[in-house]
Amino acid sequence: MVYCCSSFIFKCKDIESLIKSNIHTIFEIIFLYICPKYFEMIDPIITGDFNKALEILTLFNRVENLNKIEEAGNLLVDGFSSGNTVFSCGNGGSMSDAMHFAEELTGRFRDDRRALPAVSISDPTHISCTANDYGFDCIFSRYLEAHGKPGDILLAISTSGNSGNVLLAAEYAKKTGMKVIALSGKDGGKLSSLADVEIRAPYSEFSDRTQEIHIKVIHALIHFIESKLFL
Repeated sequence: MVYCCSSFIFKCKDIESLIKSNIHTIFEIIFLYICPKYFEMIDPIITGDFNKALEILTLFNRVENLNKIEEAGNLLVDGFSSGNTVFSCGNGGSMSDAMHFAEELTGRFRDDRRALPAVSISDPTHISCTANDYGFDCIFSRYLEAHGKPGDILLAISTSGNSGNVLLAAEYAKKTGMKVIALSGKDGGKLSSLADVEIRAPYSEFSDRTQEIHIKVIHALIHFIESKLFL
């Protein structure tokens, strides 16, 4: 009788562990198959966006991509530990991501800790001045010419991997002895060959799907940096 009870308890714990490890799949089955009537009440544009985002994230969630994030994270931790500066750049939504990355390092992410030297190349006076006098392709590389030094790191963000001004910044960074971490999409573009570490979102026809992966990677990098430097 005691054996039967212990066997039952073991099986219950085993089932509990199985449920916890597959909780997202279980919820997906519940909502997509057991309760389809709830989804029928929601505009398919909205459900389609979230389903596609989940699909892209699932495609990205592979060991090789997570290893690249860890490799990039270690580069950043080593850079900050050595007193170097991390610069970030991108266009449009990617500039917003570059700014998001920098402000959570100079400001706060999850924990109270000292500020870290991170700069997004997004000063509108620098951008407009440089674009007017040298051309838009030079806006990021010109800033690195003024402030970058060997050992610094550039986070270069381009959903296509072919943004001219991001490519020039990466080229200048490599020439100066900086490290380059690239967040890219599509087939990686020309940026792929310029990066010390390239983290590429799965191929998507639309840049917003790529940007959703990029912001998740950015948060993972910041979390990694905080954990390694301050915990």
